[in-house]
Amino acid sequence: MNKITFFIALSAIFCACSDNKTYNVSGTVENGKDSMLYIEASTLEGVKVLDSLRLKEGGEYRFAVEAPTDCPEFFALRIGQQRIPFSIDSTECVKIDASLPHFNTDYKVEGNESSKRIREIYSLQQKLQNEIVELERNKDMFPGDIVDSINVLLKNHKEKIKEKYIFSEASSASAYYAVCQSITDMQGTWFVFNPLTDRDDVKAYAAVATAWDCYYPDAQRTEQLCNAAIKGLDNTTTKQQRPIDIINNGVVEESGIIEIELPDISNKTRSLKALKGKVVMLDFTVFGAPESAERTRLLRSLYEKYADKGFEIYQVALDDDIHFWKSSVEYLPWISVHETNGVATAAYAVSNVPTFFLINRENEIVLRSDFMKGTLEDNLCKLL
Repeated sequence: MNKITFFIALSAIFCACSDNKTYNVSGTVENGKDSMLYIEASTLEGVKVLDSLRLKEGGEYRFAVEAPTDCPEFFALRIGQQRIPFSIDSTECVKIDASLPHFNTDYKVEGNESSKRIREIYSLQQKLQNEIVELERNKDMFPGDIVDSINVLLKNHKEKIKEKYIFSEASSASAYYAVCQSITDMQGTWFVFNPLTDRDDVKAYAAVATAWDCYYPDAQRTEQLCNAAIKGLDNTTTKQQRPIDIINNGVVEESGIIEIELPDISNKTRSLKALKGKVVMLDFTVFGAPESAERTRLLRSLYEKYADKGFEIYQVALDDDIHFWKSSVEYLPWISVHETNGVATAAYAVSNVPTFFLINRENEIVLRSDFMKGTLEDNLCKLL
């Protein structure tokens, strides 16, 4: 999944607009003497440092930066690893006053309404991230209960964001920021809204894409939004028929597979790539489906027959009911993991379950179930 870098941080900004080619970002960082302050642009290609200065007594600063022309753009003020996100439209000026040591939480924004809303979203985003990390570190909870709790937090967060910041002002920079916000937890970095496989999230993306296409039709960010929304609508409304080697926008890693690292029932992270040297069935399934019990019985028969010849199953469960998944896989002999954020599902373009892939001993995908001829056992035996 393509990632848009939104780890942006802001400081203080005062408004003293000049001509129509630059904007001014200024303000004060309390307790900031001798700290290096950077201003960064958050582009579709990543974060770029635009300018920097060492703060003097009083902490005043001012940056003049080329103004965006096609659409609102996103920036950050950064001290160390603390960032404050904000946006700029045309030749606006922004004032951001902050304070150390809590640079990315103790600040206020003036001069740009979208940046004020981004500050609110960013605060909610940080709160969610902290709560998720706290849950993940809880040794007194079962893994499934942790996942359940995280899902509740995530659902509540998204509902609030959609109602207050996305659907109400879809054409704003803050709405764009909202649908593209990400979380960094103990499992890595992932997007709060998944436009590729979650139907409700696709609606949020589509709302912003439609509005931006009206106001900023020639902007690259609009194209990115529209492409994600269109693909998401396609994924969530029709069964995809695509060649087995077209994965993740046609990009397949040199190793032949896209890495998956997900927790099993014991909360141990299991790597798909680590199975190189075996013939692997990568299986996306839902244990709550009516046919699941019979299918599991057939897979167990195959596994018992061929495991000693190098056959392994890496099974990704997509069940909403974590407790049911736990009880279903407790005594299965193969690798069973669970996904909640849809990253692996999107990367492998899975739009219906069950869907599986056969991977040879060199970590190369050789078959997708949608295009299988013959039986699973016949195709498996060709690789063993």
